[in-house]
Amino acid sequence: MKELDGHRFAEMVMMGSHHLSNNADFVDSLNVFPVPDGDTGTNMNLSMTSGAKETEQAANDHIGKTAQALSKGLLMGARGNSGVILSQLFRGFGKAIEDMATLDAKEFAGAFQAGVDTAYKAVMKPVEGTILTVAKDAAKKAVDAAEAETDIIKVMEALTDEAKASLQRTPDLLPVLKEVGVVDSGGQGLVFVYEGFLAALRGEELPEASLRTSMDDLVNAEHHKSVQGFMDTSEIEFGYCTEFMVRFEEDKTADNPFDESKFRDDLSVYGDSLLVISDDEIAKVHIHSEDPGEVLSYGKKYGSLIKIKIENMREQHTAILEKDEPARAAQPAKHPYAIVTVSMGPGIAELFRSIGASYVIEGGQTMNPSTEDIVKAIREVGAERALILPNNKNIVMAAEQAAEVSGIEAAVVPTKNVPQGLAAVLAFNPEASVSDNAASMTEAFSHVRTGQVTTAVRDTTIDGVEIRKGSYMGMADGKIVNSDPSLKSVTESLVPEIVDEDSEIVTILFGEGATRQGADELAAYIEEQYPDVEVEIHEGKQPLYPYIISAE
Repeated sequence: MKELDGHRFAEMVMMGSHHLSNNADFVDSLNVFPVPDGDTGTNMNLSMTSGAKETEQAANDHIGKTAQALSKGLLMGARGNSGVILSQLFRGFGKAIEDMATLDAKEFAGAFQAGVDTAYKAVMKPVEGTILTVAKDAAKKAVDAAEAETDIIKVMEALTDEAKASLQRTPDLLPVLKEVGVVDSGGQGLVFVYEGFLAALRGEELPEASLRTSMDDLVNAEHHKSVQGFMDTSEIEFGYCTEFMVRFEEDKTADNPFDESKFRDDLSVYGDSLLVISDDEIAKVHIHSEDPGEVLSYGKKYGSLIKIKIENMREQHTAILEKDEPARAAQPAKHPYAIVTVSMGPGIAELFRSIGASYVIEGGQTMNPSTEDIVKAIREVGAERALILPNNKNIVMAAEQAAEVSGIEAAVVPTKNVPQGLAAVLAFNPEASVSDNAASMTEAFSHVRTGQVTTAVRDTTIDGVEIRKGSYMGMADGKIVNSDPSLKSVTESLVPEIVDEDSEIVTILFGEGATRQGADELAAYIEEQYPDVEVEIHEGKQPLYPYIISAE
């Protein structure tokens, strides 16, 4: 193959994403650096999936435009150290070829090298023996191969082979890897991406991981003890993995222009594992810090904060160790905070857990948990302080009573629906007091507009809307605004009631009575009507409400 176009590159991205996704759990099992929190595979998979989705939607013959789509998707979806570095590798790759319709072998290899250069610049203190080293060694080999080889497949073979070889050398460069007996997890994730690329170019099926058997033997040794057990949780110096984006605002940057280098230097005093990437509109930050509140406050000097995620890595590490020691897991540790929330549907419950909820009580519109249920949940977490999110106006009073009798410092964040609850949890600051958290989380959900679609149980007329039993009805922030026998019609008519030109993110939770295909069609409709809006879809599996939609 002498030339590579955009559609063929999109196929490579899809295959690389699938291969990484298939092996994400394995990559998680290798994760010991920089912190043994066991989430590298998950973060890289979510990042690459976001990039692949954007690529699939925007792919065309022009490889430069296709690569730009991949770069955009990775930037918006990047999570964790390795996920952000992965986004930078393909940001540099895309920038180098943005004006090219096709690539020859030299241009193809040069794009990988440009990606490496960009990624190294983004990292405050590059560490060898990581994904950076694997990417660097592989790109150099590709550039060398392209001097004598015009076949792009041959160049990709050279790059992939060297990536595997470099991965095997990572324990010699990073002592902690040798101590535990594993290769670098981020580097392994990158190898899976490159293996997928190569399979697509060759027209082959996805490969089996060449290192899987031997590495599984390592990981499953000593009665399946996790590799993360080499380190005591107390040894984690900076305990909060903090990620967020700053959307620049002119009134803040007019007198304080954003400079990426200065921004990175200023943030470096708050922790380690710092990554900063930016374009003309946003800056994305990843840092491990003991003071996430200070980091967020600094970011606000340049604009508004979006997509905030703070994870307690000590709790993540403890959870991994508890899986290995059931006896320890039977005696819950004393946690600083319990975030107790109410949810309907296993998909929504899992979504709450993924963003930091300590305990999710099954309940909702037709099954309200009692005060006792909420108190039991707080006590089961074993926390010193608690925040309770009822997510339903009928549960607020029970939650308030639970806060009063819980025996610990507790407060209610009076969320009245699931989208408000999700926004509130994302605004949680583990460093803040209970009262400050309750105030900031309440402020966060106050900006969320919510639409819900459900089925009418009787004939009636409300607020001038005629409703027939069995028909669907749409509610905007609790007010019934339409009704129709068609789910599609009601849902699409509901959209402008909650989404407007100022909306940035729309989230679709589809449940019983709706399908993934229907949710995808709804997302496409919203994106067509509001081109600047980013749409996210989650399978909530909630009863009674085929769709719950939020706009922020």
